[in-house]
Order: sequence, then structure tokens, then C-alpha cells
Amino acid sequence: MDWKNIIIEKEDNIAIITINRPKVLNALNYETVMELGNAISQLENENGIKVIILTGAGEKSFVAGADIAYMQNLTPLEAKKFARYGQSVLSKIENFPKPVIAAINGYALGGGCELAMACDIRIASSNAKFGQPEVNLGLIAGFGGTQRLTRLVNPGLAKEILLTANVYDAEAACKFGLVNHVVEPGELMNYCKKMASVIASRGPIAVQLTKEAINDGLEMDLEKALAHEADLFAIVFATKDKEEGISAFLSKRKPEFKGQ
Repeated sequence: MDWKNIIIEKEDNIAIITINRPKVLNALNYETVMELGNAISQLENENGIKVIILTGAGEKSFVAGADIAYMQNLTPLEAKKFARYGQSVLSKIENFPKPVIAAINGYALGGGCELAMACDIRIASSNAKFGQPEVNLGLIAGFGGTQRLTRLVNPGLAKEILLTANVYDAEAACKFGLVNHVVEPGELMNYCKKMASVIASRGPIAVQLTKEAINDGLEMDLEKALAHEADLFAIVFATKDKEEGISAFLSKRKPEFKGQ
């Protein structure tokens, strides 16, 4: 497939998706969101890919937000369609069976912050900036910001971030729990690739089911979540990967997982 607004690179069992609209700081219009969704669907079917890293082109911006020029003349019905489509793509990332790491290399504002929050792990460069500035434009967050932010940080802090439209540096975002780690800009991709390689070396079925257990459990009460975890725990006992992992441990050798 020919991509206009994204770049896909593959290194061993890692895929790197780059939002490639640097002239507009990688802002998200409908076409870019559509390409991102298509790329995720394509990579789901590639068994050799174990982890995805998502980043933005250039040194200034991860994704600066939704494309304001694109949204300027949307009707209410068109705006709802855009929001729901964006939400569906971000939910696809959130529920993707393979881990997705956000390499946040600059501005992650509005839709960019929402995109990062849909990823499993967020690593930020020290020059990254975070915020949900929609109320500055008379808008509200539409790609899941009011919901995922509240789940990642406490509701009071989420309201402060969303209602003030303040912009926060990477260290503050890390303190809030928005990002896992902050590294220097020149170290960002290598750091993410090293983490991706570690995850890719683990049992792929176990990795997938662990992500599923966490995501599903967030929407359940504790007893239902524990029962769900036990069901998934039982499933891995029917896999060859479980046999290989335990055999390798007992033999003091490195496991060779097949995803079976």
C-alpha cells in the first residue's frame, strides 16, 4: 500500500510507524487517521511483527493535534463522524494484540496527546510537551481525551489539564503518570527499540493475553477481573510457548517462542 501521510519501517520483529506531516507538525486530518488505522490492520496480520513503535516526523512534534484547518468548516454531523472515526482508530491501537510504544519526540497536544494515551507504553523526549488545549478553541477533546486521561491520572487532575488547556513539559507529564520515562532527544528511538526488543523476546501469546487482561480488567469490578485473568491464565497452559518457556527455564537456556 502507498502511504501519503505515514511511513512504515521494519527492523527485525519491530515496526515503526511515523506520522509524516512535518509541515503541519504531524497534525491529524481524516486521511492521516484513516492511513494510521489501515497500517494497524495490516501489521496485525504480519506474524513476524511483535511490537510497534509510533512516532512523528521531524524533531519538533509527535502529533501537534487534530488538523484545525481541516476541522474549520465541519458541520456538527461531520464533526461527530470525525470524532467517532478517530476514536475507533485509537481504540484499535489500544486493543491491538501487539504492544504499541509511543516515542513522543515533541509536541503531543490535543489529538496527539490522545493518540499517545491510546498506546500501551509512552516514552517521551525531554523536549516533549503535553496538553489538551481544545477549550482554547471553544472545542472539547474528541478522540477520547476526556475518558483516557481520567483513567490515567486522577479525575481532579484530568479536569485541571482539560479545563485550563495548560501545556506541560515531559517531566511534569511523567510525574502525572502520562508517560513512563523521559530520555534525551538523541536517545529516544534507541531507548524505545531496546524496550521493544525486550518485549518481542517474550512469549507472544502471553504478551497478548497480558495486555488483554489489563485492558479488559479496567472495565470490570475486581472479582470479575480476577476471574477473567484466571481464564486467560488457563489458556496459556494449552500453548506450546508455555511448554517451551518452562522447559527452557528448567534447562537454563534461552526460550525460542513460536507464538503457538
